[in-house]
Amino acid sequence: MAHKLVIVESPTKARKIGGYLGQGYVVDSSYGHIRDLPQSAAETPPKIKDKPWGRLAVDVDNGFEPYYVVPRDKKQQISKLKTLLKDADELFLATDEDREGEAIAWHLLDELKPKGIPVHRMVFHEITEPAIRAAVENPRTINDDLVEAQEARRILDRLYGYEVSPVLWKKVMSGLSAGRVQSVATRLVVDKERERMAFRIASYWDLEGTFDAGADKEPRMFPGRLHSIDANRVASGSDFGPDGQLKSSATGRTHLDRAGAETLVRALADTTFDVRSVESKPYRRQPYAPFRTTTLQQEASRKLGMSSSVTMSVAQRLYENGFITYMRTDSTTLSVTAINAARSQARELYGDEYVPDAPREYASKVKNAQEAHEAIRPAGDTFQTPAQTGLTGEQFRLYELIWMRTVASQMKDAVGQSVSVRVGGAASDGRDVVFSSSGRVITFHGFLKAYVEGTEGGKRSDDDQVPLPDLAQGDAVTAASLEARGHETKPPARYTEASLIKELEEREIGRPSTYASIISTIINRGYVYKKGTALVPAWIAFSTIRLLEEHFPRQISYEFTAQMEDVLDEIANGQKDRQSELGEFYYGKGDIEGLKTLVDELGDIDARELATFPIGGPDSGIHLRVGRYGPYLEGPDDEGNPTGRRANVPDDLPPDELTLEKATELFANPAGEEIQLGVHPETGLEVVAKNGRYGPYVTETLPEDAPKSAKPRTGSLFKSMSLDTVTLEDAVKLLSLPRVVGEDPESGEEITAQNGRYGPYLKKGTDSRSLTSEDQLLTIGLDEALKIYAQPKQRGRAAAAPPLKELGPDPVSGQPIVVKSGRFGEYVTDGEYNATLRKDDTVEAITLERAAELIAERRERGPAKKAAKKGAKKAPAKTAAKKTTTKKAAAKKTTAKKTTTAKKAAKKS
Repeated sequence: MAHKLVIVESPTKARKIGGYLGQGYVVDSSYGHIRDLPQSAAETPPKIKDKPWGRLAVDVDNGFEPYYVVPRDKKQQISKLKTLLKDADELFLATDEDREGEAIAWHLLDELKPKGIPVHRMVFHEITEPAIRAAVENPRTINDDLVEAQEARRILDRLYGYEVSPVLWKKVMSGLSAGRVQSVATRLVVDKERERMAFRIASYWDLEGTFDAGADKEPRMFPGRLHSIDANRVASGSDFGPDGQLKSSATGRTHLDRAGAETLVRALADTTFDVRSVESKPYRRQPYAPFRTTTLQQEASRKLGMSSSVTMSVAQRLYENGFITYMRTDSTTLSVTAINAARSQARELYGDEYVPDAPREYASKVKNAQEAHEAIRPAGDTFQTPAQTGLTGEQFRLYELIWMRTVASQMKDAVGQSVSVRVGGAASDGRDVVFSSSGRVITFHGFLKAYVEGTEGGKRSDDDQVPLPDLAQGDAVTAASLEARGHETKPPARYTEASLIKELEEREIGRPSTYASIISTIINRGYVYKKGTALVPAWIAFSTIRLLEEHFPRQISYEFTAQMEDVLDEIANGQKDRQSELGEFYYGKGDIEGLKTLVDELGDIDARELATFPIGGPDSGIHLRVGRYGPYLEGPDDEGNPTGRRANVPDDLPPDELTLEKATELFANPAGEEIQLGVHPETGLEVVAKNGRYGPYVTETLPEDAPKSAKPRTGSLFKSMSLDTVTLEDAVKLLSLPRVVGEDPESGEEITAQNGRYGPYLKKGTDSRSLTSEDQLLTIGLDEALKIYAQPKQRGRAAAAPPLKELGPDPVSGQPIVVKSGRFGEYVTDGEYNATLRKDDTVEAITLERAAELIAERRERGPAKKAAKKGAKKAPAKTAAKKTTTKKAAAKKTTAKKTTTAKKAAKKS
């Protein structure tokens, strides 16, 4: 039966839209991108593998044409869509209205190749019935300029990553990655840490007082801080630079020390003060603009403690279920219906006096903002209050934030009075001293009744009030108390996710839709880790950024990266040509060296120098080195050997805290220090305890003449033991493991008690059984072991346990993804594929997007490898390899696409 086929990106969206369109329409999803550049050598089409540019899958010699493939996990869905298309009389490509969504629509068109039916590009900004109906009735065509811009971005990122990453593997560490925006974001975090490392504490003092305005004033008491002495300003925190020292522009300031401040307090003991000046001016604060992607991420971080990736994941669910408008936007504009809805709700909730006569309009301050999009707001022509939505948890909190911000944006200004008072007096030593006091009173809260923006770094929020008494010039006041206060300069604050996003946006680096993935990437790659909410660079980031700064200065510069965003915007607007811009980036132009030249002519790079950082200045002789297994210290020993001492550096020690004093402390208590326990009573070998990479353990010390093949016995300490308390007797017991418990009388097999990576267990042949405690390793007897083996082996206990967290449907399989706890730790699963959480993933923070990414990686390598291994066992190695190669070649031949041909086909359609 003929129908109209609508293709969206996710199953959730398909179900929602299908319900609105009803009969005559079939709505299905592409599960995100259906085609991309090959992600591995196994995906690379055979016909381009032997090309000089085959690894890139971008023909850099012929117009930078990309070769696309359909990933294995998308082929089934493509087949399904082709089947649905056979009975369709119209095709609607309803992917998101941004560059990425436009590119997905183009890839779908080129892959499905519809014949003889109309093809429409359907766009909408919210998933409500009126919006979907309007989108069906008002379709457009695919915007080729947007597709060009997205392809240019994808190719640019491929060239950067695939050319620079191998340099990092060779010279810094294997497994690292470089990225056009990712590396620059890492540099920002490293540069901030460099500022903190260069920072030196300085102290300054001032006076804080409480003044009495008299019994007839309200409030009677008010605070004041020392402002000037003999008309010279007293140095305050703003007069010190990021290095902690007094700025050159503040050299004329009076810099008080403790003695000077305390002397001044004594000199002011009997002083009578008078009001020197009173300045009062109106205070007015306009509402905040409605949310766009970056401001939503920043505010969710400040107010809700959500990471940028969690924010975007929750917002995606709200959008797909019809609660908010599209969440990837850099626009602050609202539609007329949205403005009316916000004004109506503000009037209902707060009264007519809180709603201005004319609607408020907001123009985006973001360069090249896509004004066709709306700001992020509640969906629909009338807004649901948070209570009416039925939402819970994270979705409720984020919706409430968006709802409050949208309503507040259409309310009146907050107004009041700001007052600044100067109080002066003569000290007993003749010095003229002035104190300042500032206050604010809000007389009409306006939009602040609905919403107050969060702050960072101790800044005063917009609704804070500090009332001052009604004073006039010449009024006499007395000092109820005066106190000398000391202050120390503070190092520049590290970036949080919110402030890093703000910095990237202000520098015009990257796009709003990419910030969450950028931050996730630099954390997951190990360049950055979180300490509370602060982003701290690992030492490996210092080595990486040093290499890039020295050998790829243009590609790592903030200005160049921002300029590339301008270029991509110009391509999207049809103002620049994709091929020429990519050519300049890759091959260079005039005096500008291209990426390829820089990579080809790198020359010798001293990897050891890249990974070496002096600690405490050059005279200390102490260096931090970034090694394969983490950072460690190297320094001179007592015999004068310059590298005679070593000590591991804790992974969670921030670089700015690795001072000379801390390095000395680490040398005094190195992680590898041995504790002598005594001589083993049976072997006569010295037994020591030490802390290793995998925790504390005991081991025997072999004699110098021992054969090279000889290996000392070792044993990990039980959880109940510690290096401080372990004894020789404990060590002898640990070294006895694995221990022979006895022999199974029926099978004759030996039963042993062993301590493994995942805990204590019994082993009989290939049959292992877990033990409940480590102590059983030393005490369990044969009878007890046989009883354990007599019980049926329990399997799948972890799988049967209830999930720790439910995340939502997998974008590929459509099956629900949950977080579970298993023998090997927490993992995510869609019921078919399991993926263990990585080092930086936590159950609390894991999002549907991240879980889907982990499962996609697992899906990519799982069944194919198993099948290959199975085939190799059944047939001779060469035959199996040949069959696998032929099979893969045949499969890839059908999926490889060359862009030139593809575009012609798309335009023709």
